[in-house]
Amino acid sequence: MLIFESQREARNATRKLLFAFVLTVLLLVLAINVALAVAWGLTWGFWTPGEMRFPRYFFEVNTGVVLLFVLGGWWVETSRLADGGGQRLAEQMGARPVQPSSDFDEQRFRNIVEEMSVSSGMKRPQAMVLARDPSINAFATGWDEDDAVVAVTRGALDLLSRDELQGLVAHEFSHIREGDTRLNMRLIGMVFGLEMLYRMGQQLFEPDEKDRRMVAALLGLAIMAAGWLGWVAGHALQAAVSRQREYLADARAVQWTRNRDGLGGVLRKIMSQQRAGVVSHRVGSMVQHLLLVSDEVGTVAHWLDSHPTLEQRIRRIYGRAMGPLPLTREDERPKDGDGTSVTSTSADEGPGWTLI
Repeated sequence: MLIFESQREARNATRKLLFAFVLTVLLLVLAINVALAVAWGLTWGFWTPGEMRFPRYFFEVNTGVVLLFVLGGWWVETSRLADGGGQRLAEQMGARPVQPSSDFDEQRFRNIVEEMSVSSGMKRPQAMVLARDPSINAFATGWDEDDAVVAVTRGALDLLSRDELQGLVAHEFSHIREGDTRLNMRLIGMVFGLEMLYRMGQQLFEPDEKDRRMVAALLGLAIMAAGWLGWVAGHALQAAVSRQREYLADARAVQWTRNRDGLGGVLRKIMSQQRAGVVSHRVGSMVQHLLLVSDEVGTVAHWLDSHPTLEQRIRRIYGRAMGPLPLTREDERPKDGDGTSVTSTSADEGPGWTLI
């Protein structure tokens, strides 16, 4: 693959998409003002004799409220994750710190994280595991290198060779190095703010205690409609930014490991799992862009997919189409005294497996 060309293209596309995100907020302000103006006319203005007049500071107040909810929601969510946000967000997604003393695969994972931190010249992030997730997946999060977390699923530990796990970790290190984790956490806050605007309209639209909808319900419906469009646009742009950063992280992982079969093998095994119908641990739509591969399903999820398809990513790595790999692991576990392979002993992960 053309590593440096892919990195340059991904960065340029990301800048354009972030500009589009700002433009989306401005268009949302315009949409809310138009929707409320129509709602005001249907409620009072069209039926009042004489020239229709809007209340004083009508548009200024509307604009201020929209920005208050969008920017205020962003501030609330990012402030909540400001102190130790990387680990807090990882724990919300179901991850826990590694337990290397009781599990060989977790020890191997932590060793790879330490090796990658040395080779990349970065601080060692905290290693965490989604212990009950049988799929192959991973994510990185955190505001900076001091707050960074790299987490992998149990399926990744069980099914990936050392080279493949190294390629996966290198991919997540790229997200930290390129500032993707900080960008992703800010995007979470922005989408949360857009969702708050929709929720405000939903509250106005709900009936009262006697199941009656007041006049404000029409205003609430207008806010819901504009807020929903803004939320969809925010998710679409969030997904578009994420897709470009995934291409960049794939290119960086190959560059750092000098082995396209590392990350390439990971993606090809994930392809096998998807075809086999392996169900992963579900996370919320606001954090889909953090994952190595998205786990959302359905038509709407496909439209807002935060990742390129596996076929597209594999083609970029190899320069041609490649098929899935069998879900087996080639490297061996250490032997105990009687020559048998050591299996996982952690109670959280369920039964281990033996590789002869």
